[in-house]
Amino acid sequence: MSDLKRTPLFPIYTQYGTPRVIDFGGWELPVQFTGIQKEHDAVRHQAGLFDVSHMGEVTITGVNAEAYVQKLTTNDVTKLSNGQAQYSLMCNEAGGVVDDLLVYRLEADRFMLVINASNIDKDMEWLQSHLIEGVQLNNISEQTALLALQGPAAEEILRKVTSVPVHELKAFSFLTDVELGGLKALVSRTGYTGEDGFELYVAAEHAIEVWTLLMEAGEAYGLQPVGLGARDTLRFEAKLPLYGQELSALVSPLEASVGFFVKLDKGDFIGREALIRQKESGIPRKLVGIEMVDRGIPRSHYPVYADDRLIGEVTSGTQSPTLKRNLGLALIEAGYSGLGTEVWVEIREKRLKAIVVKAPFYKRDHK
Repeated sequence: MSDLKRTPLFPIYTQYGTPRVIDFGGWELPVQFTGIQKEHDAVRHQAGLFDVSHMGEVTITGVNAEAYVQKLTTNDVTKLSNGQAQYSLMCNEAGGVVDDLLVYRLEADRFMLVINASNIDKDMEWLQSHLIEGVQLNNISEQTALLALQGPAAEEILRKVTSVPVHELKAFSFLTDVELGGLKALVSRTGYTGEDGFELYVAAEHAIEVWTLLMEAGEAYGLQPVGLGARDTLRFEAKLPLYGQELSALVSPLEASVGFFVKLDKGDFIGREALIRQKESGIPRKLVGIEMVDRGIPRSHYPVYADDRLIGEVTSGTQSPTLKRNLGLALIEAGYSGLGTEVWVEIREKRLKAIVVKAPFYKRDHK
């Protein structure tokens, strides 16, 4: 795996059990430290710490920065105040998804986009190809480490390492220059687990210090390091899309059930006309939750049938670590998307019964 990229935190993985690492989009990353079920449970009940430094960060600055971001993304960036972030998508002209991302408004003329690791090069090309006058792009991914502290105890743990009132942050808001043990971080109340939590952007050279600080502060709360395996099961239960599975250049945000983040009335943006046409003519496919009735686990790309014909495929699926049920997300013809509809998933050349169920499968109790 010597040709794979490594995050600044790679050297400390072995301090935590015997992590199993894999090639994830060209990065050597841990699937698990002590076990997916244990790590998943820690995030649902206490707290987990993730190394997500493989994610990409791009700053957009200049007098036309807001107009540029507005043209490139589906959500309405003009609704953001300084210190606020939003989930959004970049679409191609046909309405397919180039990437899903977070948009941070740092100042009126300064934004940060957080993009998927496997899409960094492609996204940079896309952004460059649509660049307008009065805008500067800067890919700061290599200089930036990203740690995600997630779970019910995340707030208490973070308060132990900073005097800044991070507990006052609302969802999708952030503070810059938060001091953590003498080091500076951008701290954002965001995450990818369905739980409360924070994401911390720090200089790459300070990543290990910040990680160690948080792990020590979280020891009394049962804080666990968490790998990609539990990251996937957590986001799956909360029906948070994964690019390359629920989203792709051939799937629109309307089909993938993230239409809430597409503001068709905000004015022009790339893909808008195609999305309007799709909405007016009827969205052909829909992302739904399914639960297996017959014994089997639905996995990504397994075909889904109804009325003895192919109607779509599973995008993600597993035995839910929280619910202990065999569940999947499937992109299927909209006519079969009603709750309770019987469908058949082909698993190892056998068609097994499933039904369409409500998703997300898990929602945390908001206090």
